[in-house]
Amino acid sequence: MLTTKARGDEGEDRALAHLQRAGLKLVERNYRVAAGPRARGGEIDLVLRERDGTLVFVEVRRRGDTRHGGAAFSVSAAKRQRLVYAARHYLTRYASPPPCRFDVVAIDGERLEWLRAAFDAG
Repeated sequence: MLTTKARGDEGEDRALAHLQRAGLKLVERNYRVAAGPRARGGEIDLVLRERDGTLVFVEVRRRGDTRHGGAAFSVSAAKRQRLVYAARHYLTRYASPPPCRFDVVAIDGERLEWLRAAFDAG
């Protein structure tokens, strides 16, 4: 029996392999930011780069099935807010930030769905 962490790592591995087959290059994995004065901390599962230079911040969600809305539905507004917080922190390392977007890889059972530009920072 796999632990929740092991299942999550397995899902991230599967998502990463899928995205790399599509031509994206891994930049960083599990980028974490501590809580700030007005925001909870955040973590970005995968940071990748498209061939055109776009940075892609990826949230990987895994569920055993689609009951309760499935994996994609589980990316709540609060989770999106924490992802945006972490991405803004990540982008401070660039003098001139590249174009970027937020994707979700939803894994429901054996089905993997890549949702490009799943949400924006606004």
